Amino acid sequence: MRIVIAGAGEVGLHLAKMLSREELDVILIDSNEEVLSEIENNYNLITVVGSPTSFDTLREAGIADADLFLAVTPYETRNIVACTIASSLGATKTVARIDNFAYLSKEQRQHFKSLGVDDLIYPEKLACEEIIAAMRHTWARSWFELHDGALILVAVKLRDNASILNRKLYELTSNSNLFHIAAIKRHNRTIIPRGNDEVMLGDIVYFTTTPEYVEGIREICGKVQVDVKNMMILGGSRIAIRLAQLLGDDVKIKLIEKDREKSYKLVEKMLNTTIIQGDARDEELLAEEGIADTDMFIALSDSSETNILACLTAKQMGVPRTVAEVEDIQYIAVAENLNIGTVVNKKLIAASHIFQLLLDADSSNAKCLAMADAEVVELVAKPGSKITRRQVKELGLPSDMTLGGVIHNGVGKIVGGDTLIEANDHVLVFCLDTALNKLDRWFG
Repeated sequence: MRIVIAGAGEVGLHLAKMLSREELDVILIDSNEEVLSEIENNYNLITVVGSPTSFDTLREAGIADADLFLAVTPYETRNIVACTIASSLGATKTVARIDNFAYLSKEQRQHFKSLGVDDLIYPEKLACEEIIAAMRHTWARSWFELHDGALILVAVKLRDNASILNRKLYELTSNSNLFHIAAIKRHNRTIIPRGNDEVMLGDIVYFTTTPEYVEGIREICGKVQVDVKNMMILGGSRIAIRLAQLLGDDVKIKLIEKDREKSYKLVEKMLNTTIIQGDARDEELLAEEGIADTDMFIALSDSSETNILACLTAKQMGVPRTVAEVEDIQYIAVAENLNIGTVVNKKLIAASHIFQLLLDADSSNAKCLAMADAEVVELVAKPGSKITRRQVKELGLPSDMTLGGVIHNGVGKIVGGDTLIEANDHVLVFCLDTALNKLDRWFG
């Protein structure tokens, strides 16, 4: 498969690095020769210096043979034009990163499709969806639903009140098939566990389950659900603006913005939000603005360090639930090990969505979770594929891959050793980076 990526910014670079490990033919286009030279020397891909809206540059990148063209530069118009040109030159499928929420409507999507833009990625909207999920399920670190909630993936950080601490996995699941522990994030490493592994204090544990057993997981993890009525946001970013619009009047929102001029502009855009000009790291300001009555604090400034520190401050001042936008990937592991709740990263979210497109899943329905060293994807078992030939216990799956659950005829089920995956079943797969390129061998 040939994939051409336009834009060596934060999203494009992350995608290029991730996909170059998948034994794919990856070509990265950008006008910055220095950045391209550095990545070409360290990763298995080809770079082309030039503009993604140049016919000559796209031809040099072999666009006529491209199975997928991804335009993820910081400029929306350039991405749309690049996709239109790429489609006219023979690219099979095109995806453009956009900044305009209105473009996601059904009518607008159809218009862009007629121009040769097959799909649109709006990272800020995807980030908002993740934050809203965190708001609705405050006891979980991450929450993903597949097929209208038929199967649920929930990540929980274990504290000392969890009843499952220091118990082997086979002990937890031997008497029931209510949930499956698909992965454990321990310190800076993701583990695909086996029966003799134990869950330990401080682990982030990824459970797959069905809706009727979610409450049971919350209870064994010792977690309490918080009803979010009052929210405080740091930073008037596009995510903050979109989040306030999506929530409407359901939640009382206060937003703190340090830049005076920007705070005045936010008043015009966020009619249902109280705008406060000041520094959210100032504990006196937080106390004056009612941090003690805040159910959820969300840090969305353009500084990962500021967001992490602000969430720690909010936690120390009694806020039960915090969310931090951490765009520097090297800080994610640090943030996850601290007591700050959910970590949001637009690069990983956008990359997950695009990676799901590569796997030919229904991207409008599927949810894909990306971390620094692992992926969770939804795959459809094709008739005659290797995954359907034997029971799971007889398949000999690699140690860096596990099947978290299956949706058969619309019904979610937990995968056990005796499970037989059937053709057209939707399967939730959790795998380390090392296993990503093996997926097609099992499901193709």
